[in-house]
Amino acid sequence: MTALLSTTLFPTLMILAGAGDALTMRIPNWLNILIALLFFPMAVLTGMPMGDIGLHVAVGVGMFVLGFALFSLGVFGGGDAKLLAAAGLWLGWPDLLNFLVVTAIAGGILALCVGAWSVIRFNSELQDGSIFRRFRSVKPNVPYGYAFAIGAVLSFPETWWFSAAG
Repeated sequence: MTALLSTTLFPTLMILAGAGDALTMRIPNWLNILIALLFFPMAVLTGMPMGDIGLHVAVGVGMFVLGFALFSLGVFGGGDAKLLAAAGLWLGWPDLLNFLVVTAIAGGILALCVGAWSVIRFNSELQDGSIFRRFRSVKPNVPYGYAFAIGAVLSFPETWWFSAAG
């Protein structure tokens, strides 16, 4: 039961966060906190060494600092910053690079899709005369939580959690 839970809990919660972000453009604080806090009992229950737990915590803190910096620059929202930190906590150092690369690719594709959708909407507003209202909100919003979920789900099978469960 613990092995099944350790390999499904994090991906399920990340999918929930990504889907919620895609639908509402928000990632609730309670969900980010839940993802982060559940790491600790799962790490203990699966026998993760204390040194590895410390390294995972250090990665989570590092991702929080990076996320806060990106939030401060207006690159993405606060919920995205917190979700990045929670994902870093679960993934740890060895698997962080894979997660970030997959997330960057997914985020790039997502940004292209959102941009294309914005152009389509812009064109239809041009045709119906509502173009001047559109100029107030030129920047399209990208739900990066969706990209984080894709990166996490695709990277997670290579992590410590699956080797411990096997």
